[in-house]
Amino acid sequence: MTLLALLLSAGFFLGAGDARAQAAPKAAGPAGGARSSPVAPRREQIQAIINEAYAKFKGETRGKNADYIPELAKVDSKLFGIVVVSTDNQNVAVGDTKTAFSIQSIAKVFSLALAMEEQGRDKVFEKIGSEPTGRPFNSPLAVVDMPTHTGNPLVNAGAIATVSLISGKTAAEKWNKILGFYSRVAGEKLTLIDAVYRSEAATNTGNKALSWLLAKYDRIYADPFESVDVYTKECSVGVTALQLARMGATLANGGINPATGEQVIKPENVQEILSTMMMAGLYDGSGGWSWHVGLPAKSGVGGGIVAVAPGKGAIAVFSPPLDEAGNSVKAQEVIEYVANKLDLNIYSPASVGLK
Repeated sequence: MTLLALLLSAGFFLGAGDARAQAAPKAAGPAGGARSSPVAPRREQIQAIINEAYAKFKGETRGKNADYIPELAKVDSKLFGIVVVSTDNQNVAVGDTKTAFSIQSIAKVFSLALAMEEQGRDKVFEKIGSEPTGRPFNSPLAVVDMPTHTGNPLVNAGAIATVSLISGKTAAEKWNKILGFYSRVAGEKLTLIDAVYRSEAATNTGNKALSWLLAKYDRIYADPFESVDVYTKECSVGVTALQLARMGATLANGGINPATGEQVIKPENVQEILSTMMMAGLYDGSGGWSWHVGLPAKSGVGGGIVAVAPGKGAIAVFSPPLDEAGNSVKAQEVIEYVANKLDLNIYSPASVGLK
């Protein structure tokens, strides 16, 4: 049986019960005894694939840590971890998967989810928009040039506006709501990396400028500087590769956290979130990513990338050195390698069982 055939059920992995159900009938062996099923546990195969990827790309030396946030420049550039989590909450991992790093722009995905849960899809679409900007993710020119002025929720201007949409009588109340929501998506309590927050808050003049530009065009919906501060905090939340993969697996599972069983995000919101990730999840590298990998994904300058295989699970990789677009070099290489090995590209007929 091919690996592809093993991948056509709901999750990445084949549990023991599924293995019994899908195994071919036992045939007599040479000595007349029962021959074992040709179906191998999917977990072992995927572990082997990520081990291959880890070995293949561990020596990659391209890229460098983000240095415009001083605390990120201090992170060990050799840290490298890979985790796959399935929609039935099985996982495989290799490398530095228990080291917490700042989620950075990946947070934008989950603030978008929270805003949609509170405000509804139509209002978020109206207030934020969903168009690629054709500019760097932190560009003030996009605010000026775009008809919506916000672009989409995964560029900085759109993300700050998204934060401003989330309800809360005070900035502290809003922040606690966001952190609690992230924790529900991750299936365990997440916390702020205070050193990263302080480092970023001391250098985020560009985001403050974006917030005032948004105010000029009436496209920010709470106090501009408070919105930037909450946005800075959400980017400074610490996650491990395992926690990040589980957050991705929640999206893959129609908004249901595979570890807790909680419906954290409405299913109808997930498809818009994944569409936005495919369009703009890797900054200026999003088009090439869609072409070569074909999975909704989001990167952060902290070195993480999470990619979602709808109905199957998620892959998260942590490696701090970034390319010129701000995406982890190793993480891109690993996810492309694993996605190709498992035929996960959502545009592939094989991925949806059509061949």
